[in-house]
Amino acid sequence: MAKILLAEDDLLVAEAIVDALCSENHTVEAVVSGEEAADRLKLYDYDLVVLDWGLPGQTGIQVLRNYRSRGGHLPVLMLTGKNQEESRVEGLDSGADDYLCKPFSLRELSARVRSLLRRPEKIVSGDLRVGPLSIYPGKLKVLRDGEEIALLAKEMAVLEFLARHRGQAYTVDDLLNKVWHSESDSTEDAVRQCIARLRKKIDKGPDSIIKTMRNAGYMVE
Repeated sequence: MAKILLAEDDLLVAEAIVDALCSENHTVEAVVSGEEAADRLKLYDYDLVVLDWGLPGQTGIQVLRNYRSRGGHLPVLMLTGKNQEESRVEGLDSGADDYLCKPFSLRELSARVRSLLRRPEKIVSGDLRVGPLSIYPGKLKVLRDGEEIALLAKEMAVLEFLARHRGQAYTVDDLLNKVWHSESDSTEDAVRQCIARLRKKIDKGPDSIIKTMRNAGYMVE
């Protein structure tokens, strides 16, 4: 079962898609505008995004480009009435993992969703900037104002995870599931100690790059 974000402003189409995906035991959250989709992607975790190109306000293609530019790496299925090759290429180049032209059958939609969910999670190596920090995951290197900071592997993994999900708070349990998985040192104390070490290494002054959000967890803004 997957948690899926659907952004589609045609309510009849959206209802049909929700019914089809829920029948396969997925959980679907549906929104009707680009702004809502962008906000949800900043605030919540999903396994896959189904995104209509022609959303009102911020278009689907704009949402996708902004999401990828922030390091977002969820699989995205783009829906559109644009069937020209140029439009398909633009969608894929903007970061869509698959492309489905309207009208489409719900069976094909479901099959494409299953295919995307079967793909192994992408190894994302794009560089990140967080305030004074430059993070280079592919090189396992972090700079603050041009000066390299020595991080342990788990510290790097936590910092990269929070940086890739800026604006979203994660509890200790969330970080255990997302970063530690089933490793032998996966305890709540291990998470808190890792955050404490990170703060000592990356912070200068009283303001911490990794914020503690009351009753919500840790977050990079």
